[in-house]
Amino acid sequence: MRKQKPKPRVINPDPRYNDAIVARFVNMLMYDGKKSTAYTLFYDALEIIKEKHTDEPEIEVFHKALKNIMPSVEVRSRRIGGATFQIPMEIRPDRRISIGMKWLINYARARSGKGMANKLSAEIQAAAKGEGSAVKKREDTHKMAESNRAFAHFANR
Repeated sequence: MRKQKPKPRVINPDPRYNDAIVARFVNMLMYDGKKSTAYTLFYDALEIIKEKHTDEPEIEVFHKALKNIMPSVEVRSRRIGGATFQIPMEIRPDRRISIGMKWLINYARARSGKGMANKLSAEIQAAAKGEGSAVKKREDTHKMAESNRAFAHFANR
């Protein structure tokens, strides 16, 4: 490679919880560059969680939900000798977080209900309990990787 690797961008932490992961989540949640709207939406969702979960802080519920969603393996398609194989591969830690956030946002948007804050809070609460569509997606991904474990030897070719 002619050039060096690009430096990873430093994301400033969010103002309320001083957490970089929250800022990263809000950046993914944002539409059309409207970051203040995305922050309002996220904080409203956490307020709804705060009303229902009095035993633990709402930010802890969010982190627990994210931890329950993040996959550790995924399958990648690889063409070998005319056949395409689904090869299970480990996921880098930053990609795990990214995939988990994307799934959480997509399944929150797909939920039925009034208002994105309500839908997001419902999906976060479900994920924190180990239920919900995003957790099911992770389990399906892990099952797919497990069923294709026989092709794992193709991973390092």
